[in-house]
Amino acid sequence: MSSDLEKKVQWLCDIEEIKQLKARYANACDDDYNPDTLAPMFVEDAIWDGGALGYCNGRDEIHAFFSNSPSLVSFAVHQITTPIITIDGDTATGKWFTWQPWVVQGTPLWMSATYNDEYIKIDGQWHFKHVKVNIRMLSPQEGNFAETRILELNL
Repeated sequence: MSSDLEKKVQWLCDIEEIKQLKARYANACDDDYNPDTLAPMFVEDAIWDGGALGYCNGRDEIHAFFSNSPSLVSFAVHQITTPIITIDGDTATGKWFTWQPWVVQGTPLWMSATYNDEYIKIDGQWHFKHVKVNIRMLSPQEGNFAETRILELNL
């Protein structure tokens, strides 16, 4: 394979691996913010910065934060889309959009936000170095999917 082709294939592989990392993150969040799945996605000195949602410095704080999350958030569906990923060797950045329904302390909400992430590749595997959540909208839901998540249909 030519050097240019090898670089392009590596670039495509890196992009896909980062997309998979973000998908695993979303799935773990939607699995009651599973801290044992989430924390290993981050490097030891990582930062998770959710703005008004909270701030964590280091993998141990990230684990503790997500361990407590199910006591506040009883339901969430992370719909993370439109990645813009830039690779620079073993580091990368990503910008994502998220739209999610969730229930926080019994209140159904809609959230729209962007993620600005930094990644680092260690031993051939991508990890989060810094995750920044920028909330663009946090609004109550009319109706109540906190109480009625799936409506019974009489067809």
